[in-house]
Amino acid sequence: MAQWGAFVGLTGVVLTLLLALARLSQRVVRDDEAGVTDRTASASDRRRADEIPTFVPPEADTDSRADERPLRANGELAATGTPGGRNSGADAATGALSTGTLLANVALTQGLFGGFLLAGAWYFEIPASAFGVTDAPLSTGLPALAAGVLLGVTLYAANEIGAVSADAMGVEHDERLRSMLAPESTGGWVALLFVVLPIIAGVEEFIFRAAVVGATTAGFGTSVWALAVVSSLAFALGHGAQGRAGVVVTGSLGFVLAGAFIVTGSFLVVFVAHYLVNALEFVVHELLGVEWGERVGGSG
Repeated sequence: MAQWGAFVGLTGVVLTLLLALARLSQRVVRDDEAGVTDRTASASDRRRADEIPTFVPPEADTDSRADERPLRANGELAATGTPGGRNSGADAATGALSTGTLLANVALTQGLFGGFLLAGAWYFEIPASAFGVTDAPLSTGLPALAAGVLLGVTLYAANEIGAVSADAMGVEHDERLRSMLAPESTGGWVALLFVVLPIIAGVEEFIFRAAVVGATTAGFGTSVWALAVVSSLAFALGHGAQGRAGVVVTGSLGFVLAGAFIVTGSFLVVFVAHYLVNALEFVVHELLGVEWGERVGGSG
């Protein structure tokens, strides 16, 4: 019992640090956006994201460069100081952070949190079954993979509907951080889709679902649905940078993922679903430039 208590305590520490870092990133991103939002974005230009932000160092003299940064086709400011792309050498001259730097920051930060908690699970001898990893087909087999794909596509569609509805009602939600993380090169997209987003999905599901819900229930017999609510609230708080609508949508998404973890007992299901929601948003909005809100709501 002592090792379970120690691991749950470690989970609480990691979760607290992760939320504190997300709060810091929220403040930095909002401060950076404050000087340009009124001039460059309407409610339909600010969308929502699904990855918890990591620390983004503040840029120097942001307001003085606000009018120099190019606009995307949808009116959202790009995260670079020149029209040559985020990864151009001019980034250093303007003080803007390159997309590569931000992606490396995300991968490193999330990887450290996940690796630290995974090491704790090994040290305290927490069985893999507590995290939803067994030899059952619905846990690690093809049925689990199929269930994850189906859940991910469904959640992505629901997420888009929620965003369009929020736009129609004029409710605040913000996608600036996702735009900053969107690459403009083939190599960048490969790194994002096959390294950064899998790390984000894996770490967040390991912390919020497998550790908070699975391991705590296995060790102490706590109400699994009560833990689902707690983990979903924490998951929502970690997405404060997305505005009120982003918090509500993300909290709902977190609860559905927690429910899927409880019902299937599978880490793979929620990992695949989470990854697909993130990947589809980046590909559809940032790579393909599709804006469902504009199509539904019109340009007026």
